[in-house]
Amino acid sequence: MSLQANQLAYAIGSISLLEGVSLTLQPGEIIAMVGANGAGKSTLLRLLTGELTPTQGAVLLDGKTLSAWSKRDLARRRGVLPQSSVLAFGFTALEVVLMGRTPHLRGIERAEDYDIAYEALSATQVDHLVERSYMSLSGGEQQRVQLARVLAQIWQATEPRYLLLDEPTNNLDLAHQHSTLEIAAGFARRGVGVLAVLHDLNLAAQYADHIVMLKSGRVLAAGLPNTVLTPTLIDEAFNMAVMIQPHPCLNCPLVIAVPQPREIKESVS
Repeated sequence: MSLQANQLAYAIGSISLLEGVSLTLQPGEIIAMVGANGAGKSTLLRLLTGELTPTQGAVLLDGKTLSAWSKRDLARRRGVLPQSSVLAFGFTALEVVLMGRTPHLRGIERAEDYDIAYEALSATQVDHLVERSYMSLSGGEQQRVQLARVLAQIWQATEPRYLLLDEPTNNLDLAHQHSTLEIAAGFARRGVGVLAVLHDLNLAAQYADHIVMLKSGRVLAAGLPNTVLTPTLIDEAFNMAVMIQPHPCLNCPLVIAVPQPREIKESVS
């Protein structure tokens, strides 16, 4: 059982955005996908969710192509948190989270669906906003409500489940960045496979079991954090000099940016 990308390629006309990318997400593990802007992270995630169709290769969920799954069954097994979610109507936070229960409904919401929605709101620390209009919330609050919606979608199941997060720490302060990834780690401990697109390499090092580093639409490196987060690979992927040291509190690498001297040009009058 796994979510697999097999030699994926994606092109728009003659422009290749992704080429020869493979990865496997197992239930119970966290994979962080990192890379510079334009490296192909969001494109790969959209292929994994089925939003885009690969030019070459295939995405398999538990051994079946995404197209072989019904939309309802796919939604029961896989939750997706996009970078941003736009709602044009004045739904309350609770109503937004209840949308995550839609694949499980046979009619109207049951008491169990409300219980799960409240638990998800509590887990993301927005249970005090249940009656607030979603449109009146801050960007960070909206992000946490959307996370609660996705969690409610895969909250309970006997089959393997997968959680795909596109920059889930966007718009969040430091404390909520960590609490979001702690939630993801908690779901991984419950057997959910988690893939998260992250910009912060130290968050990736702290929370991910494995890291996939992309450059120019290809996999530059993949493996354990201490094998991927090296000065050489980070410089190649991000054009940034770094130092790597053992984290003083955790069993993971600590990435420290090395300031580069700036050329100072004096104006001549």
